[in-house]
Amino acid sequence: MPSQSWNAETYSRNARFVAELGAPLLTLLDPRPRERILDVGCGDGFLTRQIAELGARVVGVDASEDLVRAALALGLDARVVDAEELAFSSEFDAVFSNAALHWMKRPERVVAGVHRALVPGGRLVVEFGGKGCVRTLVDAIEQSLAPLGIDARARSPWCFPSAEEYAGLLAQGGFAVKSASLFDRPTPLVTGVRGWLATFGGAFLAGLPPTEEERAISSIEERATPLLSNSKGEIVADYVRLRVVAEKLR
Repeated sequence: MPSQSWNAETYSRNARFVAELGAPLLTLLDPRPRERILDVGCGDGFLTRQIAELGARVVGVDASEDLVRAALALGLDARVVDAEELAFSSEFDAVFSNAALHWMKRPERVVAGVHRALVPGGRLVVEFGGKGCVRTLVDAIEQSLAPLGIDARARSPWCFPSAEEYAGLLAQGGFAVKSASLFDRPTPLVTGVRGWLATFGGAFLAGLPPTEEERAISSIEERATPLLSNSKGEIVADYVRLRVVAEKLR
């Protein structure tokens, strides 16, 4: 199955809203001076740096070499690590993650790795895509790729669980779930559907000849843009977020 690739420059231009909208999550994390905190899916380090500036000793991990290079350029401790293969053992007081866990198709492996990484009583504070996230865009992608013989569902790089599903997974993995809530977050796409696809749609379009790729992108734009446009002429994606706070039991 095609995988998602990342470019730090494209990400910064088309997806800065992802980190900016995750900033309130830092209040829930409440980093304390000298705490050891692991940022899973740190991206280019935008929020990782804010955690470090609050006095915590933070390690950022991400599967993208290009994004990790951008985080290193900020002076952060950032490492190329697959979050499904976390090898830390009782090293962190807290694990933080914003807008990343839905890219990991084997969440049980991530939960197990996070559990190992935390000290007993360590806290987990995460937010990511939840059930129903970007449904309008997904529908447009599926409808546009079907005539090309592409099963978009099979190519989807995302796992969007419900609050109940993820809370159950955490409970099975040795966590006490303090809160798990699903909420709508209508999100303006400043660079439009095309910019969003350039950043997040790589897995769906991978392998298409340039002409077919352009035709598919235009079709997705034509289907999704009218449905996502508001009265101000803004294109607003139907994001749904899952926010979870939990604590390691043992």
